[in-house]
Amino acid sequence: MSLNNKLGVSTWLWASPFKTETIALFSKIKRMGYDMVEIPVEDPSLIDIKKVKEALKEFDLQPAICGAFGPGRDLTNEDVSYHQVSFNYIESCLEIAYGLGALFFAGPMYSSVGKARLVSPEQKKKEWDRAVTNLHKVGKMADERGLQLAIEPLNRFESDLINTAEDVVRLIKDINHPAAKILLDGFHMNIEEPDIEKALLLAGDNLIHLQVSENYRGTPGTGQTRWDAYKKGLEAINYHGAISIESFTPEVKELAGAVCIWRALASSQDSFADEGIKFLRNWSK
Repeated sequence: MSLNNKLGVSTWLWASPFKTETIALFSKIKRMGYDMVEIPVEDPSLIDIKKVKEALKEFDLQPAICGAFGPGRDLTNEDVSYHQVSFNYIESCLEIAYGLGALFFAGPMYSSVGKARLVSPEQKKKEWDRAVTNLHKVGKMADERGLQLAIEPLNRFESDLINTAEDVVRLIKDINHPAAKILLDGFHMNIEEPDIEKALLLAGDNLIHLQVSENYRGTPGTGQTRWDAYKKGLEAINYHGAISIESFTPEVKELAGAVCIWRALASSQDSFADEGIKFLRNWSK
């Protein structure tokens, strides 16, 4: 059985932050055979929606819009001013997603990335409840634009709140809004999930986006990832969303430092993308 899913790649593989001029990558991405491009929105003011939309149309690429949740963007912070900053940012991202014709807004939008502490059960409950309350509001914001939310678990070194498929399934049940759905990222899953297939089955039809790379964030097919387990799980849930490569360039020092990439993970970023899609095409047959 073949998967027949659209294949995508994040522009983070080459550049950061995404700005209007980053559309220069689109011709190469299309030439390699990708159907989708992930656009990470670090600074919404850098993106001219009209020009990016024209480029997407020119190269027949479907957009996926992902958020970047640095220290100032934290819906679980006890200081409510952080919540408003997050809402303003998320609303800008939703406007970009809507304007570009994306289907969802994705990312670990519950709190800031790197917030990894040992806290008391009482503190964790407070932060969980803040995430639920605030993401219900975000669900309404997305729904008003005909969009969904693809909420992403992160590994234990990047979040102490949502690490596994089980965590995110419980979160979206508590959010209790039809826009709240799931993104799973293979890099984080390879750290946190005892059984990849079971994690996918648990996410089920709430899974609307899948990001992949190798266990070391390298080119798909070059590491220890259980690609057979991914395929079984995706087939079992009849997954129709995209499968998208997400990794990062070591050449942008701020980005590389944020994701702890201290060395090149491929001979070049172009070879990463080119060899990655060739592997995924063959694997998905």
